[in-house]
Amino acid sequence: MTSKASEIVPLLQKHAPWAEENRRLHDEVIEAMADAGVFRIRKPKRYNGYEADTSTLVDVLSELGRGDGSAAWVATVYTIPGWMACMFPDEVQDEVFADPDTRICGTLSPSATATPTNGGVVVNGRWQFISGAHHSHWQQIIAILVPPDGEPQPVMALVPMSDLGIVDDWHTSGLRGTGSVSTVANEVFVPQERVLSLMAAVDGKPVSQRTAESRAYRIPLLPVAAASSSGCIVGLGKAAKQAFAERLPGRKITYTDYDSQRDAPLTHLQVAEASMKLDEAEFHVQRLATVVDTKGNEGTQWEMEERVLARADLGQAVRLVRESVDILATASGGTSIYSDVPIQRIARDIQAVHQHALMHPNTNAELYGRVLCGLPPNSQYV
Repeated sequence: MTSKASEIVPLLQKHAPWAEENRRLHDEVIEAMADAGVFRIRKPKRYNGYEADTSTLVDVLSELGRGDGSAAWVATVYTIPGWMACMFPDEVQDEVFADPDTRICGTLSPSATATPTNGGVVVNGRWQFISGAHHSHWQQIIAILVPPDGEPQPVMALVPMSDLGIVDDWHTSGLRGTGSVSTVANEVFVPQERVLSLMAAVDGKPVSQRTAESRAYRIPLLPVAAASSSGCIVGLGKAAKQAFAERLPGRKITYTDYDSQRDAPLTHLQVAEASMKLDEAEFHVQRLATVVDTKGNEGTQWEMEERVLARADLGQAVRLVRESVDILATASGGTSIYSDVPIQRIARDIQAVHQHALMHPNTNAELYGRVLCGLPPNSQYV
């Protein structure tokens, strides 16, 4: 799978400017990723998916990130709601995974309400940052179920994209090609079998017995989401390193006596530091993937410290890759601000990732440190 992802990197690089301008992925990119099997990575084997382990997933998404951060981000997002869909009853999975390359977008934000009705719920609300919505078949939504009696609780549900409205509001500085628009539900009926407690995914406890027997789906949601997101990040770092190296030969340092930037000791220090930071980021990503796979294979209980460390590893990888990209972007000179020079887009993309609520290094580090200090986590997303 990794080799197939590598083969389509040139196509992703070719269409990255188009995606940036049009604020969505090119159809040829979606088709190429489908042909490469990207959308089957987390799909159960019984539906002709690969049910791949986390390390493989990280490697594939890292290669896609080397081609285009937006394409890798959309592929990443599809893997997480796709994994969550495997928590649902078998008859729901039969419907959702009927398409050979089912694409499911989604979010973890409960910005909608679900009102019980005969045979299911009626959903009203709006969700932001729905990456890949334009090319999705389904959306995994999060809503607050408000029962007639009892406490409100978060639920997740699977809704066909045809039942939702799309608001074209994705005007951003980074990850522009992801098409992360808002979606709207207006009196949308969802049958009861396609509604499930969010805790089923958070705790990694699928309703389907067939799913529960698989190593890939008996893991808590947040470690899965953290590990799934990390490959794209490393890929952006590799893309920056490659983009810098390709422009280095023949570049001068203006207003100095250096006819070649390659001869300057400053460049040597910058490249070394950026490379070492990228290596450190890969350590955190690989450690995270290994822990997720190992505990999934063993079926052992996740301790709270392990759960928050998953988010801390992700946050540290984001921090280090952003610092690495920033060094290389700073060293790329004034001509790097032109829109046809990839390094400027990569820098904006990693900054957008850095601002993501579940990926922000400071938030994740604080959460980890809090638990290390003997305090309970101050978030349900662990």
